[in-house]
Amino acid sequence: MKDAPGTSGLILEEPLLWEKGKKGRCGMSIPESDVPPAALADELVGAEPDFPDLSEIDVVRHYTRLSTWNFGVDTGMYPLGSCTMKYNPKVNEKQAAAPAMATVHPLLPLEHCQGTLKLMYLLQKHLAAITGMDAVSLQPAAGAHGELAGMLIFSAYHTSRGRTKTKILIPDTAHGTNPASAALCGYKPVKVASGRRGILEAQEIRALMDEETAGIMITNPNTLGLFEENIREIADIIHENDGLVYCDGANMNAIMGVVDLKKCGVDVLHLNLHKTFSTPHGGGGPGAGPVCVVESLEKFLPVPRIDFDGSSYVLREEVEGSIGRIHGFFGNFGVLVRAYSYILSMGAANLKKASQYAVLNACYIKERLKGHLHLAYNRPCMHEAVFSDKHQQNQKVTTLDIAKRLMDCGYHPPTIYFPLVVPGAIMIEPTESECLEDLDRFVEVVKAIVAEAGNDPEKLRSSPTRFKIRRLDETRAARNPCLRG
Repeated sequence: MKDAPGTSGLILEEPLLWEKGKKGRCGMSIPESDVPPAALADELVGAEPDFPDLSEIDVVRHYTRLSTWNFGVDTGMYPLGSCTMKYNPKVNEKQAAAPAMATVHPLLPLEHCQGTLKLMYLLQKHLAAITGMDAVSLQPAAGAHGELAGMLIFSAYHTSRGRTKTKILIPDTAHGTNPASAALCGYKPVKVASGRRGILEAQEIRALMDEETAGIMITNPNTLGLFEENIREIADIIHENDGLVYCDGANMNAIMGVVDLKKCGVDVLHLNLHKTFSTPHGGGGPGAGPVCVVESLEKFLPVPRIDFDGSSYVLREEVEGSIGRIHGFFGNFGVLVRAYSYILSMGAANLKKASQYAVLNACYIKERLKGHLHLAYNRPCMHEAVFSDKHQQNQKVTTLDIAKRLMDCGYHPPTIYFPLVVPGAIMIEPTESECLEDLDRFVEVVKAIVAEAGNDPEKLRSSPTRFKIRRLDETRAARNPCLRG
């Protein structure tokens, strides 16, 4: 496997900063304080923070060494399925870091932040145009937060009509946060099994839909990487029974600029700007999960609302029917700037092309690997392809072994064991960012690993070998987590 991008190299040990620090070291000069010193309260004496004394080079080397332990999309291919870990152009980082964007204070009077409000107002308009929906709120701070906002809108809608609904339909190919978001709003999640082709069948929805059901949360494309072809018929069934259709837009990267979700029958949609619209994804955030609705549900959107009165941009705090405020200030603004920059720099034609390339790359991976890894659904995919370890089970090689061996070969492993409907799932999403040469190299490495599974399975079971930390006891970690800082 000489062509794999991973190789052995220098792995530097790095102690904690408290272990590196020595009294008297100083990495910066602080001006003399012009504030009189104040004595600590009695209960705080002896509890002063223990900050280590460090030189500038101590700090620089510490964080540089830690960065070499990490892997990100700027390091190499990040085929993490169902999360769209694609490369984010640095020009969008530059715009978000501009002083006018990065230093604006959220408590400024409206007359001093008209440019900021205009940016958010126009971003709402762009997202509505891209999705086909009518109105948008930028407030939700992440995808699951957008789901929560969507479920609150469901509840507000049914309450406004004098109806009490207790259930929500959730396909087995939905994202895992969907049932949690529904449950937080008082709904009982009802599992819907996908059909033999990996998508929902209309007759299954008709059998489950009743007067107690508020609607459906559907991920499209679903987590098998397949487009829900029956969504229009399913939406009609839901609407006939006074239900609403929620679409989880986490996989929008496959259909951006291609699919009009309103015409599909979707009433509420959330978007993951930190996946599809150019924001670094990972490390716990920040994120942004705008929620988009059809016109009849616009009054339920969170407040404050950004409006243009013909001469200036205003924030409306009081809107009858609104689910209220769901975030401090107005969401994670830096993420919104990146998304706005991405949309403007791409333009309509290239947003569509990005989706087309994402689908093309995933289909290419599917076709190149389907004779080597078991393909769960051998049919055209969208943004990702789902394989499994079925062919390697005779050698007692598991999906986890394959993922760990990929790490040794220089790749971040793909999503594994999800979606749950495919035992031993290996979900690969190359995104539109990867060129043909990089895709071919990845394919050849996977094929070589599959060959190793037959010839030398112990090599996979003992991987990874080239890292500071070898394979961890994941079962023990899950059952006995160490939660100390």
